[in-house]
Amino acid sequence: MAGIFFQKREIVVPGQLLAEGRYRPSTGTYSDIDGKIFSALVGLAELRGNTVKVVALEGVYIPREGDLVIGTVTMVAGNNWKIDIGGPYGASLHANNALRRPYDEDISHYMDIGDVVSAEVLTFDRNSGPFLSMKGRGFRKLTDGMVLEVSPAKIPRIIGRRGSMINMIKDKIRIQTVVGQNGRIWIRASDLPTLRLAIKAFKMIEEQAHTSKLTDRIAAMLEEEKAKLKGTESVHVEKNESDTDKEDWR
Repeated sequence: MAGIFFQKREIVVPGQLLAEGRYRPSTGTYSDIDGKIFSALVGLAELRGNTVKVVALEGVYIPREGDLVIGTVTMVAGNNWKIDIGGPYGASLHANNALRRPYDEDISHYMDIGDVVSAEVLTFDRNSGPFLSMKGRGFRKLTDGMVLEVSPAKIPRIIGRRGSMINMIKDKIRIQTVVGQNGRIWIRASDLPTLRLAIKAFKMIEEQAHTSKLTDRIAAMLEEEKAKLKGTESVHVEKNESDTDKEDWR
């Protein structure tokens, strides 16, 4: 009988029947010759239009062309940088895909071991690994921030539909951030308390990614924590003013 056999954001397991009939399989699913769609992994089942997909709950990062990734330079060899992007595959970035010509023969002048970069997966081959590009879309060396690692499977939830979650977080606590599909989040905040609050928000999303109304709970948590921080600042200001009054009296 044709239809959908799962609830919205239900946790499903490999081999579980998800749909049959007029529906199409997508990421995390497969179909048989009769048109039945099954889950290929443990994850959250979703229906978008007539397309069925399963978002993995766990798993290592497997590169896909077009992915935005955050990586760390591990080696400079000739005109190439070797980049660690997590997962089982080491990536390569050729100078031609990062710099304008002419450029210095010693490309370590531009990026050296330990530098953190945002880049795009240009091509991916399981034998040679992914090749990256830093041309376009604001890809760059990331400085004066920190990198938080989360499960790559939770990145879609951290970004939210049409960027709703990540934009809400940025607006509420005024941070700069880049979210990589490889489970790395670069964060730059104005002060340490704000940085800690951003980390708390991202970790909360990672832990509760399978739940509903998560955006509302994250927003409420951020407002509550911001109020606490503001209260602490007020206490410090009052104390400093009190100390000044005492000094004036003396």
